[in-house]
Amino acid sequence: MTAQLRGDRSIWAVAALLALFSILGVYSSTEGLAYLRQEGDTEAYLFRHFIILLGGFGVAYVVHQMNHLMFRKVAPYLMMVTIPLLMYTLVFGVNINDARRWIELPLIGITFQTSDFAKMALILFVARAISAKQDKIKDLNEAFVPIIIPVIIVCGLIAPADLSTALLLFFTCVGMMFVGRIQIKFILALLMAGVLTFVILVAIGSVFPDYVRVDTWISRIQDYTTNPEGGYQVTQAKIAIANGGWFGSGPGNSIQRNYLPSPYSDFIYAIICEEYGVIGGLFLIVLYLVLFLRIGRLFTMSSKAFGSLMAVGLTISMTLQAYVNIAVALHLVPVTGVTLPMVSMGGTSTMFSCVAFGMILSVSRFVESINQGTA
Repeated sequence: MTAQLRGDRSIWAVAALLALFSILGVYSSTEGLAYLRQEGDTEAYLFRHFIILLGGFGVAYVVHQMNHLMFRKVAPYLMMVTIPLLMYTLVFGVNINDARRWIELPLIGITFQTSDFAKMALILFVARAISAKQDKIKDLNEAFVPIIIPVIIVCGLIAPADLSTALLLFFTCVGMMFVGRIQIKFILALLMAGVLTFVILVAIGSVFPDYVRVDTWISRIQDYTTNPEGGYQVTQAKIAIANGGWFGSGPGNSIQRNYLPSPYSDFIYAIICEEYGVIGGLFLIVLYLVLFLRIGRLFTMSSKAFGSLMAVGLTISMTLQAYVNIAVALHLVPVTGVTLPMVSMGGTSTMFSCVAFGMILSVSRFVESINQGTA
């Protein structure tokens, strides 16, 4: 089987180790969820999560065998689906925790977070636009239509219900423009358009608070700036990290899983630190860093602009989200509600993370075949 795993083996190893952390963390942290839902023990959640991970790695394997240029061809069609899908979610989406981020798939009754699909679609579209227009963008109008307007529309539709995801995606696109050697004045134009969009959203939220969560944004910033100890969630997360010490309390011995809200998703890093200590927490941080560094190496080796930009964009998105999630647990930034990629429990999040790994590895496989003279 290992002979069939083409591409950078280090990236495969990072994905596998993140999945291992995910299984251990989810199994330990879902005890309270099982009790609240009166579903017995945590084995059911572990089995469900394991099946999702197994299916995700199966998808990643299939995707990594594909020609990465195929993703360039489908990027415009994905965007054609993304925008109406986000609009539908904003108006008719399932309301969970006062946010419309999900839609329910008909017949099967499974909720689907459309922003996960939108992130991938926009990254592919921006990578395609930059690679096609890189040397042709001479004035602002040429930058607006292929890059700036799609980024503003997609991020603007995600922001009302999920500002943190919108900001992460926005800065991922800014990073892609920088790596793609787009002139600084065009990157500044995107930043200015983003600020203007945010101001407009705040104004809309003052009139339609049910659709734009301005009150939530303000309360989280106020809680972060006025409370040096952090709110309830952050306090419990810091207690969990302190309990772990250097080497942790051991697998399944977390105490704070009974007090920390969403210990299996938003704050799973704190549970991992409690059970595996600072050493385990640092190891997890290093895994995302290794992923980022391997993609940097891949970017310098790749001769195809689209493939390298796609891989960079997907990696920036994952690592930026991971470090923001970790920073929340450490009270370095306000509470955001973003998950830890490939580690937190979640069907669509895990599946799209696996697809992202597959796409990155498809580029790595291509570069590997070029270097071996077999492409």
